[in-house]
Amino acid sequence: MIDPFVAASPVLKKLEDAGFEAYFVGGSVRDFLLNREINDVDIATSATPNEVKRIFPKTVDIGIEHGTVLVLVNNGEYEITTFRTESEYQDYRRPKEVSFIRNLKEDLQRRDFTMNAIAMDRNRKLIDPFNGFSAIKERIIQTVGSPNDRFQEDALRMMRAVRFVSQLSFQIENETIQALTRLAHLLDNIAVERKRAEFEKLLIGKNKNNALKLLLDANIHSFLPDLKEQRQQLEKLIRFNSTNLNKNEMWSLLIYCLNLQQKEIELFLKEWRLALKDIREIQLVVHFLSKRLEQDWSIYDLYSAGRDHILSTEKLYQVINGNNEVESIEYWLKLYENLPIKERTEMNVTGNDVMTWFNKSGGPWLKETLLTIEENIIAGKLENDIEKIKEWLMKCNQK
Repeated sequence: MIDPFVAASPVLKKLEDAGFEAYFVGGSVRDFLLNREINDVDIATSATPNEVKRIFPKTVDIGIEHGTVLVLVNNGEYEITTFRTESEYQDYRRPKEVSFIRNLKEDLQRRDFTMNAIAMDRNRKLIDPFNGFSAIKERIIQTVGSPNDRFQEDALRMMRAVRFVSQLSFQIENETIQALTRLAHLLDNIAVERKRAEFEKLLIGKNKNNALKLLLDANIHSFLPDLKEQRQQLEKLIRFNSTNLNKNEMWSLLIYCLNLQQKEIELFLKEWRLALKDIREIQLVVHFLSKRLEQDWSIYDLYSAGRDHILSTEKLYQVINGNNEVESIEYWLKLYENLPIKERTEMNVTGNDVMTWFNKSGGPWLKETLLTIEENIIAGKLENDIEKIKEWLMKCNQK
């Protein structure tokens, strides 16, 4: 894999050759220092957006009012943001106006946490005016300056702090924790979509249970959709070892802990503004999980669920029962893989075939007949061959 900093270095050099400062900033620098995988890099520069556009021939204005320009170069695309300061915030989430500046330290000073307020030049030299590297080494989450100020500027930063506890297994320093508890109510001003994005990242972090406990301790859960009165249910969620569950599986486990009925699941997830596709996936997993908790899989349920839903259901079943029986999961998946068909379209007979054989037009009888054929093929009682199916149907019709 190509080092993303090496790939992006020519972009920094081009800005420097034009007489400007340019640095890698933010999460990519933090993750580099933590030896975590880096997917992309952010670049900050003393050049204004118009100056950036004059330097690079191919650009896209993706947030030019906030100083961000997307630069397209041979080896990729990079978001380049001008050093800036931000005026008084409104609605506890966005600044009234942004001013472009030439000073890196002032730009870093507006950032949320010290670990995210480190810049790095193309030679890997750190510019760290707020001791972010020290915070990383000590695994501490601390705001740049007063936590009261940072959280009142953008209340979502409180959820970001807790999310980092989940993702990085860091601890939040005491003054910052006190501010979380004191200012949690400001999250009422934040759009559900933004809160959901942070909550979902929290749900799939390795240290999620400690982060969820912190959500409860700071009363942040009271300002999340439909969770205000669910302390006991969230405490139940914390008790599970859910390390290996993905995002939708974690939503499914949360729903299990909340003891929601099928008709309530969609309403709950819509409150969180989940995509309809994800809502349907989660509903299916919860449906099969409720059946699995009562009995073993039937052949038809395996067929109806499909491989991905079987896997998710079994993972959840193991978590809820405190097991880690890989052989059990493999057993059910093998049964599924050995089914004669995996979906109705694989049946070697159509509705038109059946109507022709019986010289009848469609209706409820046809749906029932196709379902009967499907069930018998899945159960291994009927070969998936059109002549065998016709012969079998004719015999059944004579009885």
